[in-house]
Amino acid sequence: MAITIEDIKKLRSMTGAGLADVKKALTEAEGDFDKAKDLLRERGLAIAAKRSDRETSNGCVLVKCVNGFAAMVAVKCETDFVAAGKDFIQLTQDILDAAIAAKCKTLDEVKALKLANGDDAATNVQHRSGITGEKMEIDGYNFLEGENISVYDHMGRHTLATMVQLSANNEEAGHKIAMQVAAMKPVALDEASVPQAVKDEEFKVAIEKTKEEMVEKAVNAALKKAGINPAHVDSDDHIESNTKKGWLTQEDADKARQIKATVGAEKAASLNEDMIQNIAKGRLNKFFKENCLVDQEFQFGDDEKLSVSEWLKKQGDVKIVAYKRFTLVAE
Repeated sequence: MAITIEDIKKLRSMTGAGLADVKKALTEAEGDFDKAKDLLRERGLAIAAKRSDRETSNGCVLVKCVNGFAAMVAVKCETDFVAAGKDFIQLTQDILDAAIAAKCKTLDEVKALKLANGDDAATNVQHRSGITGEKMEIDGYNFLEGENISVYDHMGRHTLATMVQLSANNEEAGHKIAMQVAAMKPVALDEASVPQAVKDEEFKVAIEKTKEEMVEKAVNAALKKAGINPAHVDSDDHIESNTKKGWLTQEDADKARQIKATVGAEKAASLNEDMIQNIAKGRLNKFFKENCLVDQEFQFGDDEKLSVSEWLKKQGDVKIVAYKRFTLVAE
């Protein structure tokens, strides 16, 4: 059976596959459209399976709110070229629309959603993977449910999206807080929301950093007293290279190594634990201020420096109920 250009165009519009692939499938199926579609699907899934171990560092993140239910979906791929394609963005939009209509609560529910063509979302993504030749996957899903939800697609680029729910209706405040979440990437709403494991790890890091700084300060003071520039001996590699350059004499290099070893050990053994604890607590409080949304400095107000919670209080004592953030960009 002769395959016409009209047949090829028709099947291509139905499947999104390339012209050559469509023509080959129609020829093998002897003009049977259903059989040709099945062939394209099978080949697409096979291609997708071969690429399953590839890294997906690009993609599309879309966010939307309908009647008190907001959701964001991320579909990932390998290159920004494919990510910017209309078909890829439309597929992500179709999945998001279906997720909102079904009020999905988990990523697994999203993957199992039936789309208009009868296949589930995960299979549709695999099929698109076979067409483009790139690995693709539904990689992220978040939702918020209730009133006063604002959504934000950062710069309309579909790579970073946020959702914010406020305690009262205030569209301007909601939009600005959604931008704050995008820009400042908070780890939690407030101090109480930070997981204890995170608090413990940050405090541990703060203690170690404080000890290192105290020892370094004592060592540097001893080096300067000996007439040695601490910047020239801050590592063994620097000591060796600066000695070769003539910036250090061999005598000063040996003296620097001795001072670093002896003074460093002496200071480490005599550190004031109470002082270390107090400094570490101060570092932890700084971590909360920089990483908890309500305590962060608000970035989108007037010249007055206010925290997010202080700024919201001026907007009618509005409070943040919840927020979500997802990005494809390495941070």
